[in-house]
Formats: sequence, structure tokens, C-alpha cells
Amino acid sequence: MTRLKRVFALALLVALLLPPAGSCADLAEIRTNGVLRHLGIPYANFVTGAGDGMDVELMQRFAAHLGVRYEYVRTDWGTVVADLTGQQVKPKGNDVELQGKSPIKGDLIANGFTKLPWREKIVEFSTPTFPSQIWLIARADSSIRPIKPGNRISRDIAATKRRMKGKKVLAQRNTCLDPDIYNLQATGAEVIYFNGNLNEIAPAVINGEAEIAILDAPDALIALDKWPGKIKIIGPVSPQQEMAVAFPKNAHRLRDAFNRFLQQCKRDGSYSKLVGKYYPTATTYFPEFFLK
Repeated sequence: MTRLKRVFALALLVALLLPPAGSCADLAEIRTNGVLRHLGIPYANFVTGAGDGMDVELMQRFAAHLGVRYEYVRTDWGTVVADLTGQQVKPKGNDVELQGKSPIKGDLIANGFTKLPWREKIVEFSTPTFPSQIWLIARADSSIRPIKPGNRISRDIAATKRRMKGKKVLAQRNTCLDPDIYNLQATGAEVIYFNGNLNEIAPAVINGEAEIAILDAPDALIALDKWPGKIKIIGPVSPQQEMAVAFPKNAHRLRDAFNRFLQQCKRDGSYSKLVGKYYPTATTYFPEFFLK
């Protein structure tokens, strides 16, 4: 590649990464506009779809803290990043392919949004708001036996993946359950791409659409409570992960304001009350996270 072509390619990449001028709102613009637009997807107990949820309440309180009106903007996994950044993207493992411009519809994403390497390249994350991990689940009557946890997560993951060989496993592209992130193809499993909502994966396993599925811990905790005795956890497919609120790359003041607000909620106990309301068993599974 000639020097001129390299310069042109670099300029094109920078242009694609930059959002449309004047369309990504930072703190000053949000206060001027008088509204905080919360991009969310009905998912687990973060956004229930019934007007409440842990992240819904947290964002409502954040809007009140800023002195602006709260507005919920429903989106989906395929467009949520574009709705925030104005940039259409396609995940490719831990990388991302830029695919053109898109209208911006919200100021932040909050719905149990997992920090993944490809997402960190296109959005800015807050300090962690909730812990997560990818687990392998199965019907309770499955012959697949749960692993015996050891003192090394890498060995636990390897043991879990060995149980996938020759099985049909549900996963979902462009989410934290994307099989490419965890190299599921190398396990010898037959990956089935689920086209429904993430909330529907556990019921799909219960109904026999596949013997096993990968599922993130918060959704699995909800499923265990909602369908007791119907599913079981086989073991981890990933190390512990973190969920956070996502902001446009240039909304530094808004992100910093939220980080300060979150710390305040932790100090005054309101954060713990939200966790207890929507995820009462989370502190049992992830004690270290909640002791920070």
C-alpha cells in the first residue's frame, strides 16, 4: 500500500469512527435539552418491559439527579450500538467492522450491557454496575452432569466445554452470548443460533429446542427462580464479566457524572436496595463484586 493510500485509509477510518456532528449529547446538551434518553432492551430484570427493572430505576434516578426528564427508548440487540453512536457496526470476534452511519436515538445504554472487547472499541463504559458470567445450562433431566468447581477458572471452563461435545447448544449472535467470543465451534458442539429474545433461551431449553445453551448469569438466576427444578447449571464458559452503562465515546462528562452518581447510590444504600429488589441471590453468587 502506498503512503497516499495509507493516509486515505486512516482518514476514512477516523471519519467512520466519529459520530455525526452535533448529534451525540454530552452532559451540557442533555441539561439544555431537558431530557435523558435511556436506550434499553427488555432483558432479565434490568429492563422488564413492564416499565420497571433495575436499570430503569437507576436511570430514572440519574435523570432526576441531573434535573432532567427521563425517557425510555426501546431498541434491540442488532441496532442498540448504532442507536447510541450513530455508527452501524458488525462484531467480528473481539473486533468490529464499521458499516456506515445511522440516526442517533438515545444518550446511554443500560440493560445489563456486558463489557466486551468489541463493544469497548465503539462505546465508553461506566464503572461496573453488575457482575456477570457466561454459564452452560441444561434441562434438569439432562444426562449432562455439572462440573465439580476447582480453584482455577480456566480448568472449570475447559471441563464445562468438554461436556458440549456432540450436543446442540443454543447461542445468539451480536450479544454477550455470541459463540465466536467463547470459541464454541472448537468444542465439537453443534451451535444453533437462537433468533428470539434472550429472555426466551431458558424456556427454549426447557421445551427441548436444544439440550443445552449458554446463558449469562443474571438471566440464569432469573430462570432458576422462575422455573424451579426445570434447569440446572453445568459450569462456566467464561471468567467473571462486568456489566456497565454505555456512553458515546465523546460523552466524557456524562459518563463521569454517572460514575459519581453511582458511587453516591452505593454510599447511601439505594444501589443495594435495587440489587436486593431485582436480584436477591446475586450477592450469594458474586460476593466479591458487591464487597468492593
